[in-house]
Amino acid sequence: MKKFIQNIKNIWKVEELRKRIILTLSLILVYRIGSFVILPGVNYEALKLANAQGDSNALTSLLSLFSGGGFSNASIMALGIMPYISASIIMQLMGMAVPAVQKMQNEGESGRKQINNYTRILTIAICALQAPAYLTQWVGNKGALPIDADAIWWIQSVVLMIAGSMFAVWLGERITDRGIGNGISLLITVGILASLPGAFIAEITMNKSNLIKIVVEIVVFMLIVLATILIVQGVRKIPMNTAKRVVGSRSVADQAARSYLPIKVNASGVMPIIFAQAIVTIPMMLMSNSTATTGSWWQTAFSNMYGVPYNLLLALLIIVFTFFYTAIMINPRKMADDMKRNGGFIPGIRPGEETAEYIDSLVSRITLPGSIFLAIIAIIPAIAHAAGITSGFEMFFGGTSLLIMVSVVLDTLQQIETYLLNRHMDGLMDGTKVKGRRVSNELSGF
Repeated sequence: MKKFIQNIKNIWKVEELRKRIILTLSLILVYRIGSFVILPGVNYEALKLANAQGDSNALTSLLSLFSGGGFSNASIMALGIMPYISASIIMQLMGMAVPAVQKMQNEGESGRKQINNYTRILTIAICALQAPAYLTQWVGNKGALPIDADAIWWIQSVVLMIAGSMFAVWLGERITDRGIGNGISLLITVGILASLPGAFIAEITMNKSNLIKIVVEIVVFMLIVLATILIVQGVRKIPMNTAKRVVGSRSVADQAARSYLPIKVNASGVMPIIFAQAIVTIPMMLMSNSTATTGSWWQTAFSNMYGVPYNLLLALLIIVFTFFYTAIMINPRKMADDMKRNGGFIPGIRPGEETAEYIDSLVSRITLPGSIFLAIIAIIPAIAHAAGITSGFEMFFGGTSLLIMVSVVLDTLQQIETYLLNRHMDGLMDGTKVKGRRVSNELSGF
């Protein structure tokens, strides 16, 4: 405890770090306030009554979790930053198939700014499509639409939701530029963490006569978090050497480059789980809204997110998408070409084609256990539900929410660690295996 207090004092001593943390907390507070500002004219009491009756499904619960309750509250930030995430994913996929986007990706900072501008424009387009659907399917089906809802009300509500989503994106970008951590990722994490105290209190209230069960749940939750940290931080280090360079009249080895090539065990982050959940859940929502009797067996088998068929399909899709997204994120041929261009090589492997094949085979081998782990993490909430844990608290035992929380908290702590170490102070993680700042954030693609 004494060391923890000293670390907090060290953080407060660094003026730049102190200002960044205060700015970050202030912008997060603005985001949280915005999630409780209800759209004009919406009957909040009817919406609250429908939510209390449990009129929701897996996808709406997930979206509400990510938006910190804004989705279920019909707030001006109901869409949150999910449209921006969807636009970022689309731009990433276009980078593989569209030569113009590939060219922008290779143009450095100017290309990155162009891609960001196109991402924002695409975000507005996605919001314009999602806002009317949200008002119709979520607010309308719960009887919360105004009685006199005319064209003007629909237009103003759609505009407000687009503005709220873009304002959330702006807050995230300001946090990234002038605050601490990845802003978009932090806003998602804050929305998730906002539901944790209430879910935990509900779990304690339900099992107040069985304290042993509460203690066991806490211990299991901590073990799952530790295992997630190990996988998120897991890196396969490929030894790498470089040719000697001339410094003055001497030929010396470049010590800075004679290190290793890090390949992450979980290079795809949370994207496979997001893709898989969308593919499994969205068709079931369409089938549930249909009056047709065909496909009733599929509705029964896959509409239950705690059932065996749903979780088996989810796990299989996660494994497939993990390999797919890792192939997008890691290009062995490009890595081999860059290494050869810089005079680097892997000991015992010829530069060029053999190096690319070696890296590709290594990535394939370490991606398999990483994909299996993601699949296990994704189905843990169903296992927790079978063990009698409440529906709100079980979401924190696995799935997208746990991976996002662990990844973002680690990245933020490591950024603070970097500021402290640069000023020759003891870091927050002194004496642990988590050192320095990671190369990339799990949600950097957002």
